Amino acid sequence: MIYCNYCPGYCCYRLKGSVLLITAEDINRLARHFKIPDGEVRKRYLENRNTFKVREDGSCIFQATDKMTQRCTVHEARPVQCRRFPYDQPCPYLEREDLLEAILPRLEQSLRSAWKEETVEKVDTI
Repeated sequence: MIYCNYCPGYCCYRLKGSVLLITAEDINRLARHFKIPDGEVRKRYLENRNTFKVREDGSCIFQATDKMTQRCTVHEARPVQCRRFPYDQPCPYLEREDLLEAILPRLEQSLRSAWKEETVEKVDTI
């Protein structure tokens, strides 16, 4: 979808009750992407056998924290569920205020934290 190109990754935050279902095919695609065995992908990146681990703020572990758009660091190898979203429908995050209200504070916090870290690193190198 064209609006995904300018999105900060609203769908990359886990909401209560939601699950990103990771299939064996998805795991194999990620293993090839990282050039590691499937079992290593499961050990490093999955929780409960069928979904990615998330950061404290609920964001996907593969979401870049240093930019506002095109934040998926495994875009070429992303799971089928991510590839298909929003399933030929308008993005629900752009149409439902309740979803946006749940995600925006987390998104802003993760970006704010990343920008602070980047600023500190730049000051330390001067």
